[in-house]
Amino acid sequence: QVQLVESGGGLVQPGGSLRLSCAASGFTFSGWPMSWYRQGPGKERELVASITRAGESTTYSDSVKGRFTISRDNAKNTVYLQMNSLKLDDTAMYYCNTMLWTGRYWGQGTQVTVSS
Repeated sequence: QVQLVESGGGLVQPGGSLRLSCAASGFTFSGWPMSWYRQGPGKERELVASITRAGESTTYSDSVKGRFTISRDNAKNTVYLQMNSLKLDDTAMYYCNTMLWTGRYWGQGTQVTVSS
């Protein structure tokens, strides 16, 4: 079955960095685009970044553009989110996501807390 397992979250000070990972299994990882979403306290879930199957194209929300970088390693079935210059507003649960022929799949999420 399809599984997405996020890791790498934690507590970080403003201006700091974190790297999130999402290990995928149960489908042909290299054949599908991948995305990262987040949901902050009292907020709706929002799309943060997406990457195409081979990683040749990426898109970002305006709120993270220039600070976050999405990448993937198809040999390791893993997608990453490098987060730099973190702000208080980046505090959220971060979710890995993919949309397959059989539906949309989510990981369990990894918590990122930005606090001084």
